[in-house]
Amino acid sequence: MEHSQRSDLHGRTLFITGASRGIGLAIALRAAREGANVAVAAKTVTADPRLPGTIYTAAEQIEAAGGRALALPVDIRDDEQVRTALEKTCAVFGGIDILVNNASAISLTSTRATDMRRFDLMHAVNTRGTLLCSKLACAYLMRATNPHILVLAPPLKLEARWFAPHLPYSLAKFGMSLCVLGLAAELASDGIAVNALWPRTVIGTAALRVALHGAPAETLRRVRSPAIVAEAACAMLKRDSRTFTGQFCIDEQVLREEGVSDFSAYRDSTVREEDLLPDLFLEDPQFAPRR
Repeated sequence: MEHSQRSDLHGRTLFITGASRGIGLAIALRAAREGANVAVAAKTVTADPRLPGTIYTAAEQIEAAGGRALALPVDIRDDEQVRTALEKTCAVFGGIDILVNNASAISLTSTRATDMRRFDLMHAVNTRGTLLCSKLACAYLMRATNPHILVLAPPLKLEARWFAPHLPYSLAKFGMSLCVLGLAAELASDGIAVNALWPRTVIGTAALRVALHGAPAETLRRVRSPAIVAEAACAMLKRDSRTFTGQFCIDEQVLREEGVSDFSAYRDSTVREEDLLPDLFLEDPQFAPRR
């Protein structure tokens, strides 16, 4: 893979959906440490005891990390809210270089156990939200020097075992992956990179703890921190958008390409590497092929 053309993130503007907490916030903070501008586009404006973090607390952390932040209350299911948020980001920071489609809704329930309103939410946030944000961001990204769209989505694996246990979620999540596949080819002539990133292991976030409420403490320790996904994301966003596109990447694989071989900093020191929980949709928990 050609990685010769690179740029740092200083002064570049990232529009990150779902960046008030979790992986989205981790990416924002990692970029902020290089002096990036970050638009925090998320719904949470008031604190939730179960899910700490709002767009405003995220913006404060980004500023403290060395970046510039813009807190934007955005429901990515709403076309006009997304359009207005992108316009405001451009007005404040002078442009948009990177779109990170991180926002996602999840319910690991079977078809018969999934209320259709829950499916509609997952489809609207995951598939439609990714398509909408990408569609509306294109006008700004086309003016950037090294434009990227990064989607937090799994490699495309059309096998029944990834659908049968939780078909509604899989349909919505793989919809994000299909957006990567199609948009990468559609936008190649404009020099806009479109890539996917997925963690090799389960990532420990507040949302995970809520989803796994009641699970043994040992299970909740067998995860990596969001920092590993953030590190991989920022490495990808520095690559040349005209040569690095259409890829379905795994966080550990990306960092190994960057020369990293020790991943102990991203897990609980009491947990062995081999005991980490592999994430969904990965054929091989060690490494999954990009395409």
